[in-house]
Amino acid sequence: MKASTIKTLLEAKKSRTPIVILKSLTSGDEQVITVDRISRLPELEMELNEAFRTDKSKIIRTSEGELFIQTFSPPPRLFIIGAVHVTQHMLPIAKSVGYDPVIIDPRTAFATEERFGDANLIAKWPQDVLNGDLLDARSALVALTHDPKIDDPALELALQNPCFYIGALGSQRTHNSRVERLTARGFDALQISRIKAPIGLDIGAQGPAEIAISIMAEITASLRMQKVE
Repeated sequence: MKASTIKTLLEAKKSRTPIVILKSLTSGDEQVITVDRISRLPELEMELNEAFRTDKSKIIRTSEGELFIQTFSPPPRLFIIGAVHVTQHMLPIAKSVGYDPVIIDPRTAFATEERFGDANLIAKWPQDVLNGDLLDARSALVALTHDPKIDDPALELALQNPCFYIGALGSQRTHNSRVERLTARGFDALQISRIKAPIGLDIGAQGPAEIAISIMAEITASLRMQKVE
């Protein structure tokens, strides 16, 4: 790998920018591809989209010989607002499939080491923790407290950033009230439609464990089945 490519790779890692390195197995030529450059290579658009979507490297055959598509993507972050029972079940699932989970809950009676072990647990208000550097395109955020004072500020921040998934726990009636509050705060219908609510895939989930499964399944679908833009 060329020194310039390594430098670009290190910079991308620092900024959590997904990149693909295209290397000709015939000539040895290398080029770095970011998501915004996919459209400049229409003959490889489908393969590059798949690489960014799946985070998998592979060799492909082209009219100019074989190309090695090598992906470098930061681990997806999962911000969980609420140290609740569902969160306890989500944590091991999220970790097992490669997410970097962060639990945020200002309620110190809930956000305890006894309940969550060595998890990345932050007992602060979401607005005091989250910012645009954290909420990037490889970030998912779920709001699970049922408390608008905690959930709403987190959702507002997520809507202002390119999170690939935003979800909120609650019934349709609860979400309708949430929509009214967010509308009053200046968010339009298109922005608010990014929130998955009621949260999770409809699998008839019963109890915290099954709800956790449905949420993680929906998050995974959003990450792996999204169109790269």
